[in-house]
Amino acid sequence: MGEFAGHLPGLSAEEVEWRVLDFAAWGESVQVSVPVLSEAQALALAARVRETARVYLKTLSVAQIVATLDKAVARLLDRDDPWRRKAEAVLPIVTGYDAETVRLGLSGYLRMFRAPQLQRFLAEDFANPGVLDAFQPAMKGGFTRAHGPELLLHVWAGNVPGLPLWSLISGLLVKAGTVGKVASAEPLLAGWFAKVLAEIDPKLGECLAIVWWKGGDADSEQVWLDQADTIVAFGGNAALAALRDRAPVTARFLAHGHKIGFGLVSAAALDTRRAGPLARLVAHDVMRYEQQGCYSPQMLFVARGGKLSPRDFAEQVSRELAGFARRHPRRALSVAEAAGVASWRTTEEMRAFDGAGPVVFGDAADPWSVVLVEEAAPLAPSGLNRTLKIVAVDSLDAVIPLIAPFRAYLQSAAVAAAPGELFRVAALLGQAGVTRICAFGRMTAPEAGWHNDGRFNLLDLVTITEIEQSAELAAEGFADYVD
Repeated sequence: MGEFAGHLPGLSAEEVEWRVLDFAAWGESVQVSVPVLSEAQALALAARVRETARVYLKTLSVAQIVATLDKAVARLLDRDDPWRRKAEAVLPIVTGYDAETVRLGLSGYLRMFRAPQLQRFLAEDFANPGVLDAFQPAMKGGFTRAHGPELLLHVWAGNVPGLPLWSLISGLLVKAGTVGKVASAEPLLAGWFAKVLAEIDPKLGECLAIVWWKGGDADSEQVWLDQADTIVAFGGNAALAALRDRAPVTARFLAHGHKIGFGLVSAAALDTRRAGPLARLVAHDVMRYEQQGCYSPQMLFVARGGKLSPRDFAEQVSRELAGFARRHPRRALSVAEAAGVASWRTTEEMRAFDGAGPVVFGDAADPWSVVLVEEAAPLAPSGLNRTLKIVAVDSLDAVIPLIAPFRAYLQSAAVAAAPGELFRVAALLGQAGVTRICAFGRMTAPEAGWHNDGRFNLLDLVTITEIEQSAELAAEGFADYVD
């Protein structure tokens, strides 16, 4: 089985060099050919995308763009559509996630990009989304209009299917000529989405490109960095720092670095009626995409004082993870990933020899691990791939000093608490640096329009042109109808 990654308007497959990436999982294999562009090809592609966006995309209304995006997403949601069938067949092999996880994950994620949700995206960032189409009256007087980048470069990372669509669609909504660089771990879905758009609206399909270069190839990277006036990049902090240092000083650089997700469970949630369903939701968040997303939980803080103890709850989460392992087998780990999990578990088991040390649930052979710590412990990464540390605390207020030193790594926190406690604790979490608070079961599925890392998805991409009231009033003096 073979697939071609990318979307290269104006370039034929015959004139492009291709590199083959091999993937194997679940007893099947696939070869994915990724494009290796010369500097001249990259420059020509950048110029074509920029110019086509100027003469076409920027003339469309936001409503027209939303309608086209909605049609593309509808096709990828249709399990009878050839592109959707391809995604369900190939992505489990490429990513290693089981087929049902991929199917459910795609459907849940793609629903966030239907027309009503895209309208929420726009309304969340713009009081009047018409500002993207024409000058609109400003509250202070005069008029304003928002302009997207001439060329917006996305540098994506990770192997969770579909994640690039978030920033890709955001760029199209602000009418930016768009180039996305896919990760080697999952190089396909963004290009497929671009091709679906091109089938629906061929001109729009020429306003974006999906490219690839090998990580660490500074020369290829520099060509694209030099062409973009706005750069949105995802990845580890060291890689992002290197990108930022090489980006032109005139380019806007928006980085989304490494984050650690965590959860808080109040004593009120720990009774025989609520704890079981809650444990299932926690396990689902841990299982889904093997904690590869920045919003996946790696640590849980559980309050004492409920009808069930933190240890009781840890046992329930362990049972739920064991159940998920049967229904959704863990993907095969790389040597480095397996070593990371083993090292994390071994470290916790060594601490468990101390009578006051952690309790480790499950066997080393299990595709999951849960550790319970009865003493306060600061936020720390887990071994990923279905590993979770549960820390018992006297109250949810006690969590704040355990997370506050790691402000730069905070983003998503799930909270299970009654309304009054939720809002009180949420205020403390926000002061500590948490930017997203959600329910368990939704950690890996942010709402449409959420503020990624506490920032605006669309407003961060645009520049604002203002017609000041003074210019508006002065113009009256030059009108034909003035004597």
